[in-house]
Amino acid sequence: MRIALVHDYLNQYGGAERVLEAFSEIFPEAPIYTLFYDKERTKNKFDGKVKGTSFLDTRLVVRNHRPFIPVMPLAAAQINLGHDYDVVLSSSAGYGKGIRYNGHTFHINYCHTPLRYAWEHQKYFNWNPFLKFITSPLFGYLRLWDRYAGKKPKILLANSKYIAGKVRQYYGREAEVLYPPVDLKVFYKDKQLKKKGYFLAVGRLMPYKRFDLIIEAFNRLNLPLIVVGEGPELENLKRLARSSKISFLPFAPESELRVLYNEAEALVFPQVEDFGLVAAEAQACGTPIIAFSQGGAREIVEEGVTGVFFHHQSVEDLVMGVKKFLLSSFDEKAMRESAKRFSKARFKNKIFKIVNSARLA
Repeated sequence: MRIALVHDYLNQYGGAERVLEAFSEIFPEAPIYTLFYDKERTKNKFDGKVKGTSFLDTRLVVRNHRPFIPVMPLAAAQINLGHDYDVVLSSSAGYGKGIRYNGHTFHINYCHTPLRYAWEHQKYFNWNPFLKFITSPLFGYLRLWDRYAGKKPKILLANSKYIAGKVRQYYGREAEVLYPPVDLKVFYKDKQLKKKGYFLAVGRLMPYKRFDLIIEAFNRLNLPLIVVGEGPELENLKRLARSSKISFLPFAPESELRVLYNEAEALVFPQVEDFGLVAAEAQACGTPIIAFSQGGAREIVEEGVTGVFFHHQSVEDLVMGVKKFLLSSFDEKAMRESAKRFSKARFKNKIFKIVNSARLA
């Protein structure tokens, strides 16, 4: 079959991009189409594979893409695959679903989330009544577009039960749940490594990930904390850090990240995520999770077995969560067994079967 891979945009390397990387490993000859692409920011993972981009593929957009969100549906529609492919496999949190192709093309969409800016705009603009007022027509347009785009794929896959519920609510469709891939050959319990007494936070340093809660909580707790990541919140988080026991590291290669996971007492995970790949990776390394009890974390963490939950996104609740963790014990074997649900091998086998089923459709 002639297969094309589609991704919203490639100017960062996170969980969604790891899914695309797995797609590319399954179908190494399949070209990638995306709205815009930065080779360095995606760590050269897709070098030589990106065949087509949109008119948004400029340095200005790559470096600061959020102001261009209103025109991204138009940019997606500009990418027209015509009759060139039998199957389109898209990895999307919004715009990749909207590309054009011949009506006989079989489109399989792996949905990380319905378009956040369409359905959850209150998170971004409710703080400013004027912005909320002037952007309301735009959000209405994005909701209509995203609902239409969500009905285009013949098969919808969701990265968690949490997202499958949103797909049902916003698109009126059912989506099969397929958890994102964790490479258990990379992330595993290394018996040569010992715990070193620090807590760990990992991810892109974005406001919604609530790293500020972690910093403030560990200022109070005065416990060792390592924050691994990069992003627009970095300088603000460094200013918040008053404890000398808080340190920051840039994104680490996977081999170094495995060591950090293994040697950490726990991963602190205070955000609402669609799934939460770093939590699954830490679990594969036998490291428990201190997690906020909403979103995908509820499908990764089992209270008292593989981690603990706190129930309000507040410094006080997170402090109590860490204290609860310190009084608890966990089964490393249970954590590793739990992580097998997210194995990369299982993910790739399932995707391969779904794509091959398109032959019979």
